Amino acid sequence: LTKQRDDDTFLLKNSSYMHLTPVGLDESTEEETQRRIEEFKDAFRRSRVKLTHQRLEIFREIAQTAEHPSAEMVYQRLLRRMPTVSRDTVYRTLWQLIHLGLVTTLGMPRGSIRFDANGKRHHHFLCTRCGKAIDFYEACYDHLAGPQEVRALGQVESSHVELRGTCSECLRGEEQSERQDER
Repeated sequence: LTKQRDDDTFLLKNSSYMHLTPVGLDESTEEETQRRIEEFKDAFRRSRVKLTHQRLEIFREIAQTAEHPSAEMVYQRLLRRMPTVSRDTVYRTLWQLIHLGLVTTLGMPRGSIRFDANGKRHHHFLCTRCGKAIDFYEACYDHLAGPQEVRALGQVESSHVELRGTCSECLRGEEQSERQDER
């Protein structure tokens, strides 16, 4: 495994979501984090992969937040409390988590990969200015059949929508800048 760019990001599966309402941008609930960790432990037992303290802490770092951290962010956060963890261990574990179906990725066109532990059906709004990824739910996006050309390729089993635009925080910052420029 080769190291991806420093801004690569990993997302966890199975968070809660609301109808067109962004999921909490800061932290998942303690109950949700614990549920994810139990799912993580079960997946490791089923796959007969050794469950190490470092692997658990890497997963916990993603499971406890809804911000879709990058691999580098996970590494830097872990380094504060686990000074012996290596960047390679973090990256290898994150890719293993993808393989086990415990995290997914989403990516911006500029190339960073984002990882998500939310396994419930949801979609993403990606800010093209600051790079923030926000979960949202919209039922009409859940079962998009796609055009005839896509159906001719095979059976569509799921769909995932990534909307790109400018988040409300960036828009507020832009409005404040414009007001200051007018003065």
